[in-house]
Amino acid sequence: MIEQNRQHNTQQIAIFGEVLLDQFPDGQQILGGAPFNVAWHLQAFGQYPCFISRVGNDAMGESIRQAMSEWGMTGENLQIDPDYPTGTVKVIINKGEPHYEILADQAYDFIAAQQLNRTDQYSVIYHGTLALRNRVSEQAFNALKARHTGKVFVDVNLRAPWWHKESVNQWVSNANWGKLNHDELMQLVPTQNTLQDAMRLFLTKHNLDVLIVTCGSSGALALDNAGEFFEVVPAVNLPIVDTVGAGDAFSVVALFLIQQGWSLSVTMERAQSFASALVTQRGATVQDLDFYQTFIRAWNLD
Repeated sequence: MIEQNRQHNTQQIAIFGEVLLDQFPDGQQILGGAPFNVAWHLQAFGQYPCFISRVGNDAMGESIRQAMSEWGMTGENLQIDPDYPTGTVKVIINKGEPHYEILADQAYDFIAAQQLNRTDQYSVIYHGTLALRNRVSEQAFNALKARHTGKVFVDVNLRAPWWHKESVNQWVSNANWGKLNHDELMQLVPTQNTLQDAMRLFLTKHNLDVLIVTCGSSGALALDNAGEFFEVVPAVNLPIVDTVGAGDAFSVVALFLIQQGWSLSVTMERAQSFASALVTQRGATVQDLDFYQTFIRAWNLD
């Protein structure tokens, strides 16, 4: 168990969005949801994030609250919904890539603005796009952002049929940093000659400080507002178990850059290293603290 730190300060990272259970074809259920994955990893790295979400008043919701408690995460911003169930997603692995069957009207769709802490300030707010598909949670996020004076990091997750291009573009334009995968980028920009052309267009259109595009087994690219690209590739012959949550590793390490001032080149190398380790595990969250120690030592986080 990680010792809880309930002291709030302006350097805390706020994570807003879904927490759910990924249900795998073999019947295994693993904690997931991109925002929750990011918060889980940040907790293991000693960052004590403020995780803002909502679960049902059901057995799965209780299991999530218990897991968070055992991991040292505070549950004071995890709302309990009396009407809607804890989120679940069916994960289907097709040719090594995960595909997701996402249900409507899950508890995370109904994060209530009136239940948010109205006094805390954060250095960064991270959010995905899936949890904003419902107007209720979107209003809660807007209320949170209206009081925010720091950076905003948006993690684009285009999950059909739960997204609309106009809304996604608006959320990205309201952020400072953006992350998405190659296929998602191609769905949001007009056809370009190269991936780098598409990234330049997207970054310029939304006036981003940094754009990160993950490319699966090919690695990832980052572009900053000075026009400089940074490319990383994974190690060869990785013993891959599944790639669920690999992209979240880039979000986690990018948040470290914002917090600790790492260079973008160092950040991308470290993000790829962390992602390569994650794909050797089942699911997007790891419940063994030893898994993180190598990175904590190497990155001087202890």
